[in-house]
Amino acid sequence: MNAEKRRQQFLRLQAANPHPTTELEYTTPFELLIAVILSAQATDVSVNKATRRLYPVANTPQAILALGVDGLVPFIQSIGLYRTKAKNVIETCRLLQEQHGGDVPRTREALQALPGVGRKTANVVLNTAFGQATIAVDTHIFRVSNRTGIAPGKNVDEVEQKLIDTTPAEFVNDAHHWLILHGRYTCTARNPQCWNCMIADLCEWKTKTPLPSKGV
Repeated sequence: MNAEKRRQQFLRLQAANPHPTTELEYTTPFELLIAVILSAQATDVSVNKATRRLYPVANTPQAILALGVDGLVPFIQSIGLYRTKAKNVIETCRLLQEQHGGDVPRTREALQALPGVGRKTANVVLNTAFGQATIAVDTHIFRVSNRTGIAPGKNVDEVEQKLIDTTPAEFVNDAHHWLILHGRYTCTARNPQCWNCMIADLCEWKTKTPLPSKGV
């Protein structure tokens, strides 16, 4: 894909959503970190339902650490892998208290040293909470990047690096949000809505989905 076609895609996504952000609900970097840890293999909707119960009770490392695993589980047991996530969250809170004065660190290395925090989670926190120019590649962004041709790659690391290398600087901070939302609601895994896609004419996917027939 040439640079101008890529730029036009981002311009259209920007025009439709000038100030994109995560659909996870949070008010502090710590709340975002915990929400992203909980969101692994879970929907943002399910995480938001859990954190709406949890955060009014405990929304700091000290408060959640005081709950312990057994006290945390009832708040998050509606989320998949909740027992493993509860252990990771408690251990993360402990490390934040012991090593970072209760603050969320602002480097990828320090974030990835926390239990349950991989590169994608770290990138989300760095971008969304701290405004750093990172792009977190999840399944939606991987799919959209490869389908459209905007940043094809064989794995998430390749796609991330291509997006960082080729996305115009003015769009880097918001690219993650535009692409994930586009993949979540338009360029879906099954039956992508190509007929309702604002960048369909710029997309290089060869097997675009036709408008479904209304039937008889």
